[in-house]
Amino acid sequence: MLRLIPPPLHRQLYRLAYSLRRHWLRLRGGRLYGCHIIARDGEGRLLMVRHSYGGGQWEFPGGGIGRREEPEAAARREFAEELRCGLTGLRCLGTIEEPYLGATNEVHVFTGVADGEPRADGREVVEARFFLRDALPRPMSRKAAQRLAMLDG
Repeated sequence: MLRLIPPPLHRQLYRLAYSLRRHWLRLRGGRLYGCHIIARDGEGRLLMVRHSYGGGQWEFPGGGIGRREEPEAAARREFAEELRCGLTGLRCLGTIEEPYLGATNEVHVFTGVADGEPRADGREVVEARFFLRDALPRPMSRKAAQRLAMLDG
């Protein structure tokens, strides 16, 4: 169904949904569950993405964890949906809790190796590239920097 929507319209819908979610969370609060994946290629470079919504900053791929979904399964699903490839050697670096627009976000951070060539879906993710650790792109989200500290840690 979603693939029937033209990509430009789909990107606009993502931006609208992102805005509505921000307002809803400010009013409601609550608890969110998510995952981020620090993926590498065979050369050790790190994969970063830019989403079609938000501030246009570079960050690590990831997303929400569904009800009754295990965090590792969510990480694999989100990576495959956004980047059309799999992961090998996936392991959890840890879990962090952080405030997010009046809610508490529990984020499971994973690392692994991209199995194939990641390609932005052109809808949720508009750009995906590997970067050397000492040449990470700017602007980079504050949360991405926090996730990197977990990789080092």
